[in-house]
Amino acid sequence: MPQPSVGRVRALLEKMHGKRVLVLGDVMLDEFLWGKVARISPEAPVPVVEVTRQSFHLGGAGNVASNIRSLGGRAVLAGVIGNDAAGGKIREELAAAGVESALAVFSSGRPTTVKTRIVAHHQQVVRADREQADDIPDAMERQLVQGMSAAMAHCQAVIVSDYQKGVVTRRVMSTALALARRRRIPVLVDPKVRHFDLYKRVAVVTPNQVEAEQASGVRIRTTYDLKRAGDRILARLACDAILVTRGEHGMSLFERGRRPLHVPTAAREVFDVTGAGDTVIATLALALAARARLAEAARLANVAAGVVVGKLGTATARPAEILAAASSRRP
Repeated sequence: MPQPSVGRVRALLEKMHGKRVLVLGDVMLDEFLWGKVARISPEAPVPVVEVTRQSFHLGGAGNVASNIRSLGGRAVLAGVIGNDAAGGKIREELAAAGVESALAVFSSGRPTTVKTRIVAHHQQVVRADREQADDIPDAMERQLVQGMSAAMAHCQAVIVSDYQKGVVTRRVMSTALALARRRRIPVLVDPKVRHFDLYKRVAVVTPNQVEAEQASGVRIRTTYDLKRAGDRILARLACDAILVTRGEHGMSLFERGRRPLHVPTAAREVFDVTGAGDTVIATLALALAARARLAEAARLANVAAGVVVGKLGTATARPAEILAAASSRRP
């Protein structure tokens, strides 16, 4: 299949506008401390970062929802946060981004997941994580399922953003799949290998190459290896398609009953890969909600990812940026 024309990209982006997507998964707060390094600590051989500013962004499933909004869609976020300052900050960021909330809130005992990145001279120095990653308890699971069920009523696609922080349980996943089948809308999963068997019969799974190797048991070194891995995962999950994201090698799409599609990377310059997978699955979901064929949805997602990796930090892509990138790639 050839690269979609600029006119087709524009038409598809317009059709994606206003489509409503439920994003279900592990919600996080990304905190960035920005500064500069001028000396080494006398206490240990580590740099001393003089912090000049602080910023916050929606992370995990929250960043997927942000990507949906940036692409012109409507997003509903279903997940779990703590009753703490970080949870309050997530609510503020959701409101600022225009993301609808279907969050369940722990009254006490479980913190909001926070990832703190210290960045100096445009390079990440260290990351510190605050989290509790065991499965959410039954009462919280029931609250989440109730909110998710109500939110799905007016959605055209569902994204499961699994960071293995305890939200994507067997009950949550099975309920989401049953509701989506009833509404005849696609479910797309950004997976974790430990949960692979929870994703049976979804529409699309988007593992990276390492996850594809682990899930298939195939060490990927050649195109033949890649096909074996894709075929094994398709058989294991009985899903419609697998999109393997491969970093600088682009993406490979395996659809049931079709030949593999290998899409070379669209990135001109890779500055930071943080959140690129979130952009891929958000673009895929909106394109499928707009009735795009999966192959052209994958190509569009590849262009969107190329935009995002050219930015520093947790980033999103806007329709105008995607259109400009698609235009620049034409011969």
